[in-house]
Amino acid sequence: MKKIIVLLFLSVVSFAVNAQELKSPNGKQVMTFSLLKDGTPTYQLSYNGKEVVKPSKLGFELKNDKQSLLDGFVIEKIETNTFNETWKPVWGEVKEIVNHYNELAVTLLQKVTNRKMVVRFRLYNEGLGFRYEFPEQKDLVYFVIKEERTQFAMTGDHTAFWIPGDYDTQEYDYTESKLSEIRSLFKNAVTSNASQEQFSETGVQTALMMKTADGLYINLHEAALIDYSLMSLNLDDKKFVFQSWLTPDSKGNKGNLQAPCHSPWRTVMVSNDAREILASKLTLNLNDPCKIEDTSWIKPVKYVGVWWEMITGKSSWAYTDDLPSVQLGVTDYSKTKPNGKHGATTKHVKELIDFAALHGFDAVLVEGWNEGWEDWFGHEKDYVFDFVTPYPDFDVKGIHQYAASKGIKMIMHHETSGSVRNYERHMDTAYRFMKDNGYDAVKSGYVGNILPIGEHHYSQWINNHYLYAVKKAADYKIMVNAHEAVRPTGICRTYPNLIGNESARGTEFQAFGGSKPNHVTILPFTRLIGGPMDYTPGIFEMDIDKLNPDNHSHVNSTLANQLALYVTMYSPLQMAADLPENYNRFLDAFQFIKDVAVDWDDSKYLEAEPGKYITVARKAKGTQNWFIGNVNGITKRTSKIKLDFLEKGKKYKATIYADAKDAHYKTNPQAYIISEKTVSNKSELTLTSAPGGGYAISIIEVK
Repeated sequence: MKKIIVLLFLSVVSFAVNAQELKSPNGKQVMTFSLLKDGTPTYQLSYNGKEVVKPSKLGFELKNDKQSLLDGFVIEKIETNTFNETWKPVWGEVKEIVNHYNELAVTLLQKVTNRKMVVRFRLYNEGLGFRYEFPEQKDLVYFVIKEERTQFAMTGDHTAFWIPGDYDTQEYDYTESKLSEIRSLFKNAVTSNASQEQFSETGVQTALMMKTADGLYINLHEAALIDYSLMSLNLDDKKFVFQSWLTPDSKGNKGNLQAPCHSPWRTVMVSNDAREILASKLTLNLNDPCKIEDTSWIKPVKYVGVWWEMITGKSSWAYTDDLPSVQLGVTDYSKTKPNGKHGATTKHVKELIDFAALHGFDAVLVEGWNEGWEDWFGHEKDYVFDFVTPYPDFDVKGIHQYAASKGIKMIMHHETSGSVRNYERHMDTAYRFMKDNGYDAVKSGYVGNILPIGEHHYSQWINNHYLYAVKKAADYKIMVNAHEAVRPTGICRTYPNLIGNESARGTEFQAFGGSKPNHVTILPFTRLIGGPMDYTPGIFEMDIDKLNPDNHSHVNSTLANQLALYVTMYSPLQMAADLPENYNRFLDAFQFIKDVAVDWDDSKYLEAEPGKYITVARKAKGTQNWFIGNVNGITKRTSKIKLDFLEKGKKYKATIYADAKDAHYKTNPQAYIISEKTVSNKSELTLTSAPGGGYAISIIEVK
């Protein structure tokens, strides 16, 4: 159902001399646009009568242009409308999404240059989206952005959950601090990564989550990042004003545009209830509708794979230790000695296929199957992989046939080593190879510095590459799970074959020294605002030295917390990341991973406080079954939840996987209790979560 109504009522827009006021459909959000005396465009935002964003400037500084798009504007035209539709995602947290907003489009004329720029605002009940549009015009055709000058002026020294602004990685632990403390904490917040470059000691990344002293939750982000560079934020920590900071290309340019064109949406979500931030679909709604006509081949996936054993150092991606370097097409692997640690062997992969089939999983991911891993990283090497040549101990066709006989799909792995040109050189051949051998999904990777030399992971040209890969994959009916790529901004609505992304500090860092135990209580407020994450949960053995005696890292989570992640960290792509032998030790707890859904008809956020706790209930697609997950921060907490979302008059069997009384993420992570009880929509549950702990509940209808 779709409904569009054009309005020119004062309830939507009121006209002062040069000020226009826009209200959200429920009237709680109010945005005001105005021009300063020098013609500088500004906006401000309030919520329930409280100022959220103080008057903030808009505009662009252009390169090699005497007159930038910053001031000297007059209002040429005002357009308004209300839009209300309900649409169905291909996969998602809910079956239907309401897209309801009031809109104001202000056409600005810069008299001295005769250039036009439109600022389009969409105000939802949960917040604001706005973007810049450049109509076709003879006085502005090709232009280069030196910097976008969008401001977000905060009203005070808010508490923020932030990671360092970086052109190449988001793989940082979050720091909770006042805005005024970012500068002093910045150096400690920067940890090593395969590729990284920070731009300022007050630079932070979006989605940025904040909380005001009077209890408002504010989230700054962007939506529909297409043909543009990623936006970070640089803070004036004296005035508490954020300014957009775009990722440069190899020349230092922030964007090369040709009118007609537009920027991504800049978003400001605000609520007095943290749960509303998590439930918001504003980011998705600001993206274009699905452009793939037949989506029947796009299916949520629960998988296992050859991955965690490599991350921990138990196994290796490389086939041999004999080679000082590799040149594809020249190196003869038949003359080398296998190192005995290679994980992607035919025998081992068949064992994983058997495990997946036995326990009802959909697919198996294999990494390190192809030639070239012996010197893949650190050399800024262009021709790294060809994505089609397997190692001698990996039988592609035999594994395809074996997996098909067991009803299991295979997931391909394409590591580019940051060599974007090489990937595009081989992409069609690689995708055809996948389809010929029964692979319907690919996990791509961009570890290391980007090639061509000087480019960054989040610059305009590289962002275009990521989307090119997704669109090309759709031509072959292939789903994409991109790691180390740009963080998502809701593009999965338009191209739902983008079924997952990493783009944040995932489970692998638990094997690299560990992440903070409250990390997973922040990610849904930050990284997941733009789309689902392939977080790879489900680790049952927390002491890594039991897999690899040389690795003394510890997974900072209880086992019950790991189960809860399948609900709290929404993704249509979920991995049971641990080794089969560890699941076999805890088969009663493993049952939850087997049972939990990966696609949903409904989601209810029951409790939420960033950095402290999140409790989510989700209804499995096409059933009356619900699953609940709670993840807890560093302080032990008792959670009280009502099950009033269950259907009236029906009874359900609840299986509760909870922390034991003496559970603790550091000292006793595998202490859990499983209990069962009959529940209804009148039931209430009281459960205690350990530090770094949580609980998971399956609620199955009793028929």
